[in-house]
Amino acid sequence: MSPAAAPRFVIVGANHRAASLSLRDQLFVDDSEADAFLTELKGRGLNEAMVLSTCDRVEVWASHQDPDTAISAICDSLAARAGLTAAALAPQLYNHAGADAVRHGFAVAASLDSLVIGEPHVMGQVKTAHRLARDAGTCGPELETVLQAAFAAAKRVRSETHIGEGPVSIAAAAVQLARDLHGDLSKCSGLIVGAGDMGELVAESLLAAGLGRLAVTAPRESRAEALAQTLNAHVVPFDDLKEAMSNADVVVASVGTRNVVVTSEAVTAALKKRRRKPIFLVDAGIPGDIEPAVNRVDGAFLYDLSDLERVALEGRTTRMQAGRAAWAVLEDEIATFLRGRAARVAVPAIVSLRHRFEETRDAVLAEAHGDADQATRLLINRLLHAPTEAMKSVAAEGAEWQAMEKTLRKLFRLE
Repeated sequence: MSPAAAPRFVIVGANHRAASLSLRDQLFVDDSEADAFLTELKGRGLNEAMVLSTCDRVEVWASHQDPDTAISAICDSLAARAGLTAAALAPQLYNHAGADAVRHGFAVAASLDSLVIGEPHVMGQVKTAHRLARDAGTCGPELETVLQAAFAAAKRVRSETHIGEGPVSIAAAAVQLARDLHGDLSKCSGLIVGAGDMGELVAESLLAAGLGRLAVTAPRESRAEALAQTLNAHVVPFDDLKEAMSNADVVVASVGTRNVVVTSEAVTAALKKRRRKPIFLVDAGIPGDIEPAVNRVDGAFLYDLSDLERVALEGRTTRMQAGRAAWAVLEDEIATFLRGRAARVAVPAIVSLRHRFEETRDAVLAEAHGDADQATRLLINRLLHAPTEAMKSVAAEGAEWQAMEKTLRKLFRLE
């Protein structure tokens, strides 16, 4: 394959910045539909393609000799999926080709193009899309090369920067603070007091982070039972709240009844039974459910929603600052990849040139009958004949001679 016919990497899609949520919903490709969608793209001439479909973006990563043809085919497939004409959809999509596509793809894999910079699950989403493309038989050598380089770049960004550090949501902040106090959450017990939405959200995050055991209690037992079923937790009678607190490393209150539910007296008693082993408390109630005086109890660490929001804001700031360092790492990886890719494009021509030289050498040796002087003279004349004629022709025309002369001097290190 000549360098001009080498496949080029392209990306076409819509993300949280470029398209509305409703359009992204129309374009969304579920994992179960990926095989059929990729097969359709293959029918349109795209033998190498991958679809990345998340709540933030729907993108097709592909490789093709003609970027314009690939972009048009992808746009047609996405338009058909959304029930729109290609002409109506195209202005709402972005497309990248060559180095621009590589840069965008690397940024996505490294979570630098995400709604929340540094989100750790993005890499998993890209790897799932990669697996689905392999299963569909549409992950060819060019696409595979880009993906492996993107994975390596993302790994380097994670290891050399603070891009993934710092919680960015209230629930994530609660998890981080609980870990800071207790360490391994798998060895900890949690207690949810009340069945408010924010308390449930924090509880879900704690469980996802590995919380070992969880109990639920609420003034209305039916609400506690319903939440316990959702969270796969066990129910504690509300009358046993004080006892339950003594067994809890993490307490999340989310009742919101305008009455204090967790008092400083109850927390002090619980800590005494725990032999001063600390308790992390989250007041997720609106209005608050935990007596502010708990802050003055030794061994009690109380955070309300405003405290957690402040921690989350600090986390977002940390990630934004780390983003600059992450981009520096990523740009280095992109430049290295593009240089290597350009070198690979030249390989077929280099192989052809070497083959031609070897053929000429064999012919000259046979013709010279062992005369080394004659053989070397013949070899030089034969090898330089065609380039000399071409140079004379270009020089006579004048238009491209300076560029050719510069290339020759670089190739043969001429003074």
